[in-house]
Amino acid sequence: MSVESQPTDAAGGRAGPFTPLTVVLMVLVGVFAFSALVVLLAYAPDLKSGNDGEAHALSKSAVGFAGMAEALRLAGEPMVINRAALPAASHSGLLILTPPPSVDPKAMADLTFAGPILVVLPKWETLRDPKHRGWVGKAGPIDPANLPIGSPRLAAGLGHGQGVARPRFRAGPPYAEGTTLEPGPIEALQTVAASRWIPVLTDADGRIVLARAPDKPLFVLTDPDLMNNRGVKSLETLTTAVSIVRTLRSGDGPVIFDVRLNGLGRERSVLRLLFDPPFLAVTLCLAAAAALAGFQAFCRFGPVGARGRAIAPGKTALVDNTAALIRLAGREHRMGGRYADLTAELAARAVGAPRGLGGEALVAFLDRLGAARGLTETLSELAIQARMAPTAERLTLVAQRLFRWRASMSGTSRSAPLDPH
Repeated sequence: MSVESQPTDAAGGRAGPFTPLTVVLMVLVGVFAFSALVVLLAYAPDLKSGNDGEAHALSKSAVGFAGMAEALRLAGEPMVINRAALPAASHSGLLILTPPPSVDPKAMADLTFAGPILVVLPKWETLRDPKHRGWVGKAGPIDPANLPIGSPRLAAGLGHGQGVARPRFRAGPPYAEGTTLEPGPIEALQTVAASRWIPVLTDADGRIVLARAPDKPLFVLTDPDLMNNRGVKSLETLTTAVSIVRTLRSGDGPVIFDVRLNGLGRERSVLRLLFDPPFLAVTLCLAAAAALAGFQAFCRFGPVGARGRAIAPGKTALVDNTAALIRLAGREHRMGGRYADLTAELAARAVGAPRGLGGEALVAFLDRLGAARGLTETLSELAIQARMAPTAERLTLVAQRLFRWRASMSGTSRSAPLDPH
């Protein structure tokens, strides 16, 4: 029968499953991976490219508005794609919203911007292209009842044209009188019938394409093909879209494409504060402290010592604990009388004293026996001194004398050492 040998370390003990270098590398890789995960979680909204096929200014799909944003930038217009909160007091510029059909109306109402706002309504139901990331396919027009307009009367008047046509729009204020716009071909032009909203652009049938709210600078563009990537591939449509933006823009403020309604907002979080100044310094200090603590634990001297029992078993431990309690209470010197009684009982058992003797009669018997054996000290005197000992040190001296007296009575050669003090 063979015995399989176990690997041993340099000291002759059993070796562990990993070498120290392997353990260090595993710890470093784990710390790096965890730190990278936390940083990615903190900056995840900023790392989204936005090219998800939805209708917003970061999307390069047919229904997206990345082409319009790039065209405005190349035309010299100040343009911003916004993910954070807007300055509520700003009255200049133009805020462009491209809400999805499922947008929360409360989220739109909570937007604070004092300048003009252009809401571009969605038009197409789309399907993602499984072969191309960020591409979509057309499934048909959206039901007007599902459009995020905020006005039931305006939603009730929405409709779509037939086929592909080149519309011609007649412009009203804020355009100059008699202005007309001629975009490129538009499929199923989405318009709205006359309502309480003020028409800005209307088609040949008098249906509204661009409307203004009667009580605030809020504009609604009913057909997104006049601005999205699908539409601005035509130079005529791009010219019309740039004209709309320049006309609605107030002052010298920027054109702001807000993508928060599309789920791409950048919200403040506690996790992100850990990596932004001035809190970054605190994070680095905590990381350094954790690294030093780990280094100290790794470089400790020798293996971990085995911990013993908190309470040792056996009679000896019980006696030691009892003595410690008496010592803690400061009552050692009160134990002298009991020790003298114990000494008398042990001595009587050693010399074979009669069983009926006890108390003072036993002490007197032992004193007579001790005198007969030539002992100079008597048990009665030692017992009195033990009971009257004022301190623990004094009691120790008397206890040593009692121990020597019992050893002499029993005929043994043991003797207790005297205290040098």
